[in-house]
Amino acid sequence: MTTGGREPEEIGAALGVKLLGDTFSCVAAKTAWLRESVVHRHFGPMGTPETTGELSAAVTDFSLHRDEIHELLATFIATFDGPFGLDETGFETLVWEQLQGLHDRDADRFAWSDFADPDPASDRFAFSIAGQAFFVVGLHANSSRITRQFSHPALVFNSHVQFERLRERGIYGRIRNEVRTREMALQGSINPNLSDFGERSEAGQYSGRAVPADWTCPFRPRTGGPERKDAR
Repeated sequence: MTTGGREPEEIGAALGVKLLGDTFSCVAAKTAWLRESVVHRHFGPMGTPETTGELSAAVTDFSLHRDEIHELLATFIATFDGPFGLDETGFETLVWEQLQGLHDRDADRFAWSDFADPDPASDRFAFSIAGQAFFVVGLHANSSRITRQFSHPALVFNSHVQFERLRERGIYGRIRNEVRTREMALQGSINPNLSDFGERSEAGQYSGRAVPADWTCPFRPRTGGPERKDAR
């Protein structure tokens, strides 16, 4: 595996610097890193068959053992050895190609999470791996959102089950408001696609690009697989 001239450990260290620095607004991710509940793995180029197989195994394992890591703040971050130099549209295309590849493998073994709708146009869409719903955050060097900028392409998998637990404890709203305050201070605006789950499809938020109102998500869920369930 090549790493753009950098060792995986060095990339992991740079990721920590990013998460803890002033150019990253998510306070929950900062806390997760400090509590060592972030699982980081580095892979080959995003979207290749080899990478997809390795990523699928890693995210599935994380999904099935998430609560053993932390019941509220377990996060999986995949960084990739390129491709580098993509603009926002190119990165967005690659994100959905990668997620489609993950889903195509996952659908043979697991049903879509009962928490979410597999239709990317639905207000209740969320990506599902191993029967669990995730909010996916893409990072890359050329993102227009400062908080999404990182040297290597990356995908962050945040559990919706954990979001719900944070809501139940009265924590989620405070975190969301603090993130938006930091985004305003950092960039002078919040991401125009930002919304709470159930208000509109979260698919437009994954890549970080400000998608237009008529944007159509290219993701196509497979149907007719195992019975759906919410694997909490």
